[in-house]
Amino acid sequence: MEYTFTLKYQLSAQDIDPDILLERLGAAGCDDALAGIGLPGRLALEFSREAQSAEEAIKSALSDVETAVPSARLIEAAPDLVGLTDVADLVGMSRQAMRKLMLTHSVTFPGPVHEGSSSIWHLADVLDWLKARGSYTFDERVLEIAHVAFSVNITKELGRLASRQ
Repeated sequence: MEYTFTLKYQLSAQDIDPDILLERLGAAGCDDALAGIGLPGRLALEFSREAQSAEEAIKSALSDVETAVPSARLIEAAPDLVGLTDVADLVGMSRQAMRKLMLTHSVTFPGPVHEGSSSIWHLADVLDWLKARGSYTFDERVLEIAHVAFSVNITKELGRLASRQ
């Protein structure tokens, strides 16, 4: 199966030459990724990777990037943190319909990770909720990749927290 996901990194000062960076990524097996290097010191890689599972796809991509750019620090694996518009697009409904669904089922709808003028949720939580309701369709690979991205991000943050203590 083919899985689509994005890995975002912060680069060190030694890894800012885009030509060298792209050459190393290609040699390490990241030739199935579209690289974005628009922000200085940042790298975004959108992968379309063939694998037996979403976990295998993301873990192999993480390993390939680490081989190519060992000093790069993972910022985020995506899709994970999303707004209602992102979820609505995935399930083929309007943002307004998604918001109405959230408000109508406020007791059971997953709680946001951040609530404010722009609230965000873990995509896996919202897709699991929609799947349990049974009347919404979306690509199951998106749910699978969202669970793995969530796990990668939580593991990364736990490691960051542990290093602070």
